[in-house]
Amino acid sequence: MKILFADKFPETQLKQLQDQGHHCDLQPDLVGDVLPDAVGDAEVLVVRSTKVSAQAIDAAASLRLVVRAGAGTNNIDKEAAANRNIAVCNVPGKNAVAVAELAIGLLIAIDRRIPENVIDLKAGRWNKTTYSVAQGLYGRHMGIIGLGAIGLAVAERARAFGIHVYVVDKPSRSAQTRETLTRLGLETVSDLDTLLGTCDIISLHVPSAAETKGLVNAEFLDKLQPGTIIINASRGDVIDEDALLSAMSDKGIRAGLDVYADEPASGEGTFSSALASHPNTCGTHHIGASTHQAQTAVAEGVLEVISAFADGTVLHCVNGQG
Repeated sequence: MKILFADKFPETQLKQLQDQGHHCDLQPDLVGDVLPDAVGDAEVLVVRSTKVSAQAIDAAASLRLVVRAGAGTNNIDKEAAANRNIAVCNVPGKNAVAVAELAIGLLIAIDRRIPENVIDLKAGRWNKTTYSVAQGLYGRHMGIIGLGAIGLAVAERARAFGIHVYVVDKPSRSAQTRETLTRLGLETVSDLDTLLGTCDIISLHVPSAAETKGLVNAEFLDKLQPGTIIINASRGDVIDEDALLSAMSDKGIRAGLDVYADEPASGEGTFSSALASHPNTCGTHHIGASTHQAQTAVAEGVLEVISAFADGTVLHCVNGQG
């Protein structure tokens, strides 16, 4: 098959596909605006963050499969693909550990004010008096919203720090998931309001969808305790940024953010964000899944999807074409 990679892809896995007889076209600098002109006669399109619009799909006469090298597929017009009988598949769970590591890293950085420590030290300012003050994480109460592979990985690491972890009880959870909750020592509460009132740390791990857009709004934030820490390593549109800015000023809410509502689509560029630059924000550059370990695991997952498709099986389809 002819496979177009519109983002970076590891050489080892690329060679494996070539050795299997696939024609691989690696164009890691492609962006959504030029993708329609570049897709050509590709039968398979592999992307990470590159936007796959309806225009790009319509321009791809031979396209049969779009693979998102990761879990979230909000950058792909899945309906347009379905209308053309093109399967959109993802690679779930492969980057969970990397995202969880960053989420915990952001939490520690906020509690111990690590970024401010580093900035002052590099500038020649010694301020042990100020930076010696921290609450600590042991015994804190974390609510996890979104209990997929990443949410569970965060919970496991939080429990290792002695943090009490809470999730909303859902009857639809599988027996296996319930066994995992018990094994990790997670506590369940009846509803979201109880979770928000109980916890002083909230970690978000939900996909971008109609029901999650603006989830963290003024009403949500009103229910939090003053000084609560919010961690978001999922999707930027989950948070109403204006509402969060107000809560930062009014209630001392702090945030560890890896994603933003209007972040640049490219790897480099300028970014003006009142939320990202707020003193109560500890932010990173949407790098949650960007470890060598995670990218290798995701690439192996992409190979599984492509190999199965070549054999007539559609894995992890998210647009009803399986």
